[in-house]
Amino acid sequence: QVQLVESGGGLVQAGGSLRLSCVGSGRTFNSNAMGWFRQAPGKDREFVAVINWSERIKYYGDSVKGRFTISRDNAKNTVYLQMNSLRPEDTAVYYCAARSSPVTSALLNGYDFWGQGTQVTVSS
Repeated sequence: QVQLVESGGGLVQAGGSLRLSCVGSGRTFNSNAMGWFRQAPGKDREFVAVINWSERIKYYGDSVKGRFTISRDNAKNTVYLQMNSLRPEDTAVYYCAARSSPVTSALLNGYDFWGQGTQVTVSS
C-alpha cells in the first residue's frame, strides 16, 4: 500500500518557523516530482512548492516565495518543507503529494498520491 505521511505541523506565532516532513512508503519516489499544497478553511487547495527528483528544479507559489524552502532526501524517501517568517494567512492543512512523473507541476490533478495532511496554525 502506497502511503505519504506528513508530520511537523502545529501552532506557531507569527514570524516563527516550522519544518514539515513527508515520508513515503510502499514504493520509492526517488525519481518522482513531489510537491506541497495547502488548504485553508473555505478555500480551494493551492500549490505551495514542488521539487524534481534531483533537487535541481524547484518552484514555489507566489505567496511563499522567499519564505519557504522545499527539499528532499531520496535515501529516506522523504520530502521537507521549511517554513520561515510564518504569517497568519499561512494557516491551513498542508498536504504532501507525489507525481508518477519526474516532471514538476503546480496543478492538483497532476499528482497521483496524496497524504492525509498536517495542520499548521499561525497565531497573530
